[in-house]
Amino acid sequence: MLIVLFGLGSLASFIDSVVGGGGLISIPALLLTGLPLPMVLGTNKLAATMGSLTSTISFIRSGKMNVHLVRYLIPFSLIGAVLGSMTVRQLTTSFLKPLVIFLLIGVAVYTVFKKDWGKSSTYSGLTKKSGLISILVAFLLGFYDGFFGAGTGSFLIFAFLSLGFDFVTAAGNAKALNFSSNVASLVTFICLGSVSFLPGIIMGSAMVIGALVGSRMAIRKGSSYVRPLFIGVTIILIGKQLWDVLH
Repeated sequence: MLIVLFGLGSLASFIDSVVGGGGLISIPALLLTGLPLPMVLGTNKLAATMGSLTSTISFIRSGKMNVHLVRYLIPFSLIGAVLGSMTVRQLTTSFLKPLVIFLLIGVAVYTVFKKDWGKSSTYSGLTKKSGLISILVAFLLGFYDGFFGAGTGSFLIFAFLSLGFDFVTAAGNAKALNFSSNVASLVTFICLGSVSFLPGIIMGSAMVIGALVGSRMAIRKGSSYVRPLFIGVTIILIGKQLWDVLH
C-alpha cells in the first residue's frame, strides 16, 4: 500500500504542481488505506503541503512568481483556510458541488474561447479596487480550499490570469497561495488529530519528486504547455464533480 501511495502521490503532484487537481488522485489513493474521511483529508494536506512547498520554491527560483503580490495576499489566504478547515467538521460540503460545477464550466469555456489569454503578461500593478477584490478572492479561495478544495488550483490560476499574468506566472502565484492555505489547513487538522503521519510523509516524499519534475517542465515549456494542461484538468474536475452529484 505504501508503494501504491508513493506512485500515485508522484503522479498527483506532477499535475498539481502546475494547475492543481492532484487531490483527484491522492485522496482516492488514501481512501484505499481504510482511513476515515476526516483523517484522509488531513493526511492529504500533509502530503500536499510538502509538494506545494517544492513547487513554490521552484517557481520563485525561476522568477515565475510575483513575490511582492503573493506576500501581500498570503495572510488572507491563511486566515480563510483556517476558518474553512474548522467549518468543514461542522457542515456538509455536498451543497457546494452543483455550484462548483457551474463555476468550473465557466472557467473552462472562457479559457478555451479566449485563445490569446495568458500568452504574455500585461500585469502592471494593483489599483485600489483590484487590490480589495484580490484580498477578498484570496480569503474566499483560502476558505474554500480548507472547506472543500476541489478546483482551488483552477480558480486561483483564473484569478491571476484575470489580473493580467501569463499562464506560467499565474500558476506560480497560485501555487504560493495554495501552499499557504495548505499549511493553515494542515496545522488545523493536526490540532484536531486528523492526520496520519506515516502515509502522509510517504506520499509527501513522492509529491516532492512529482512537484520538482512538473514545475520545472512548466517553467521550461511555458504557456503553450500550461494552458492545455489547465483546460484538461479543469474538464476532468467538472466530470468528477458531475459524477459525485449524480451518484
